[in-house]
Amino acid sequence: MELVHSGKVRELYADGDDLIMVASDRVSVYDVVLPTPVPGKGQVLTQLSLWWFAQLADVVPNHVISATSVPPEWAGRAVRCRRLDMVPVECVARGYLAGLGLQSYNETGTISGVPLPPGLVEGSRLPEPVFTPTTKAAVGHDEPMTYEEVVALTGEATAASLRRATLEVYRRGAALAAGRGIIIADTKLEFGLAPDGTLVLADEVLTPDSSRFWLMSEWRPGGPQRSLDKQFVRDWSSRLDWDRKPPGPAIPPDVVAATQARYAELYERLTR
Repeated sequence: MELVHSGKVRELYADGDDLIMVASDRVSVYDVVLPTPVPGKGQVLTQLSLWWFAQLADVVPNHVISATSVPPEWAGRAVRCRRLDMVPVECVARGYLAGLGLQSYNETGTISGVPLPPGLVEGSRLPEPVFTPTTKAAVGHDEPMTYEEVVALTGEATAASLRRATLEVYRRGAALAAGRGIIIADTKLEFGLAPDGTLVLADEVLTPDSSRFWLMSEWRPGGPQRSLDKQFVRDWSSRLDWDRKPPGPAIPPDVVAATQARYAELYERLTR
């Protein structure tokens, strides 16, 4: 098989007409891959994505061909998937105020050009989920996009489909997670186009690498929330004397173990 792309966390290999997507145990924060892996992380990302793809199959088609027809050395962390023409937009849905969304709101009262009510605080639930896309930067950081910029880049029909699918995936996922005591604060999705023009959900979906997850029983607007996702590693790294440029800092064993525990807890709570 030919390696066709190596990302921060995943590798893509060409296998005939298909692709094999392999999730590693690497961790990236602020677009920097840290030197310390989190053992088992790739399996959690893959297995949770597969579970969500099955739950959401009636919302939007996905890229999965097989979770078992993969080389044995990658069993559990790899997926055979369809080749797609990937849409150059990161599709973000936000239901709560956190992260860069909070920063944008505090500065402008908006996120990606979407106005929000005054008086919201960190962790606030938004009146309704909002579509806040970003660029998909090959190098550097993704930048916020307005819906009008997505239309200019992809065309009206594709932009409308992206917004609809993103918000419906978020709503469906958030409702299912709520029944298990989990808040999905926000999520980032990727889509591609099949040869016939069908919009297809790709990459990963509603994982602790791509979404913020909080325990409903602990949710307290007005400050940071305890996370069951990669935010835990971001928070640890933000307390270091590090300029957020390569090389990244090594993750100490206690932070590795705590990250493993959070990912495992999330997976068990959601899929039980």
